Amino acid sequence: MEISAYGRLEVRITAADVGKRVSVRRLSDPGVTEGKFTDTVGVLTSWDKGVLVITRKSGEAVRIDESSLVAGKVVPAAPARRRGPAASYEELARVASRAWRPVESERLGEWELRAASGFTRRANSVLPLGDPGLPLDGALEAVRRWYGERGLPAYVQTATGAEGTQELLCAELERRGWVREVTAALWTGALAPVADRADAEGVVLAREADEAWLARYQRKGVSEVALRVLGWGSPRSSEAESGGGPSVWFASIPGAAGGAPAAIGRCVVDGRWAGFAAVEVDPAQRRRGLATRVMAALAGRALDEGASAAWLQVEEENAGARTLYAGMGFSAHHAYHHYREPS
Repeated sequence: MEISAYGRLEVRITAADVGKRVSVRRLSDPGVTEGKFTDTVGVLTSWDKGVLVITRKSGEAVRIDESSLVAGKVVPAAPARRRGPAASYEELARVASRAWRPVESERLGEWELRAASGFTRRANSVLPLGDPGLPLDGALEAVRRWYGERGLPAYVQTATGAEGTQELLCAELERRGWVREVTAALWTGALAPVADRADAEGVVLAREADEAWLARYQRKGVSEVALRVLGWGSPRSSEAESGGGPSVWFASIPGAAGGAPAAIGRCVVDGRWAGFAAVEVDPAQRRRGLATRVMAALAGRALDEGASAAWLQVEEENAGARTLYAGMGFSAHHAYHHYREPS
């Protein structure tokens, strides 16, 4: 914390620092002059009527009474990454969006409005990278109208916890009554160690998801729209082979004769990045390394196509997946959230 030349803790932030990353220390009990302290690090998203709001990396908003402050200072915009490939939030957001393409999209300034008949929030939400070209209230009204015309609720996808993420936008959405429904994290790691984790023998790779693959996929009743989002039958694969777009691969480990595969996975190769998704294992065959084998096979193919870095998305409550990916060398880059319009 900030200490003066006289050895005293000092508060060296003001309301003018809204939008900056700060570290503050406060009394846990504001009514006690001496007691336990609590430290908070995050983006200062507001300072109004004696109350500070700091948004942590996870997206959690912490309210702090200014009278409880003991010390505070502005800190670097993002901590140095100790492992994993270096990447900006914007680069990863665009790569992730290309890996899960909507059926329909439209620009609102620098925002992208995406729709796919409601199949997943990722393909049916706004990606707000940059300026929408309108004041925020006008932009949100345009967003609600666009999704309403398609019979869909309006969602805005935001992120927190890395340089260039959208803590201020999150705070503004919450002030307007938008509700955060889902929080997950985007993790990154080196690709080669994933390929080296296991023998990929027995893993079948294909350009399209066949009926067996879809039988293992957890989202049941997959429609034609969903297949388009997944990249099934898409010309993108042939385009990718000639350098024209992302390359989509599906992996499976055959199960019992005539049954669903024992494990499946999907990978999208886009420049230096390989994105993993839909890694699923038959519940009766978990803890046998099948997910690792699927990812190793996909990683090997991605290396052959020139990728060197990997990313994936995992929800907060999926402890098993987080443990698996951490063991492969992945670590969290940023958190992302979906805000739904006020009902």
